[in-house]
Amino acid sequence: MPRAPRPPRFYFNLRSPYNFLALKRLRERHPGLLDRLEFRPFWEPDARSEKALAEAGATFPYTPMNRAKQFYILHDVRRLAAAEGIALTWPVDAGPWWEPVHLAWFLARDAGLGRAWIERASEARWLEGRDICDPAVVRELAADIGLDAEAVAGAPEDAELRERGVKALLDVVRDGVFGVPYFVNGSQPFWGLDRVEEFAASFGPAAAPAPPAPASVPAAEPRSFDLSHAGGCG
Repeated sequence: MPRAPRPPRFYFNLRSPYNFLALKRLRERHPGLLDRLEFRPFWEPDARSEKALAEAGATFPYTPMNRAKQFYILHDVRRLAAAEGIALTWPVDAGPWWEPVHLAWFLARDAGLGRAWIERASEARWLEGRDICDPAVVRELAADIGLDAEAVAGAPEDAELRERGVKALLDVVRDGVFGVPYFVNGSQPFWGLDRVEEFAASFGPAAAPAPPAPASVPAAEPRSFDLSHAGGCG
């Protein structure tokens, strides 16, 4: 009996500015497509998650970038944001810890708020400059969308959520995901912001783009920035 086809997938990372811009582009140009996608989280694991991955025989596909590439991304994102009419506020990650905000996504998805969580956390990071690694901020964002803030606060210590997180990271490895945004439709992978339109086109005429809104707001000068950005972001 043939296997059912796997749903189209959007691997997202709440750290990445490219992920934020890709979601915005899909929402504005291909709004009907978002409801057809299966969202999958991608994040740099902490020591506990990394140990669990190793015990499962996997290694997270992360390569730190050099300083030249870090500065290129800073300028590249500023150009892209200006073209989209967005004034980004670059965040400072005082103590990068990506489990709280990404494990909370599982709780949001269970409550039917998965995409709302991605959008709220992304806005908080890139439009408000908030530190989404801070568990207190994560709790506040949960309250913003009507998610149980206490459950979210306990997410990093919840054994079941940790297990679900490791399974999600194993999917990252199995799908060959090396950066974000990363899309898969059938057997076709698409990596990066500049592949959003090709990904949408792979669905045929039904995903024809809506006309983009004209850009009119210049991107703000960054008041600060995180030069340790994930090397796999595209």
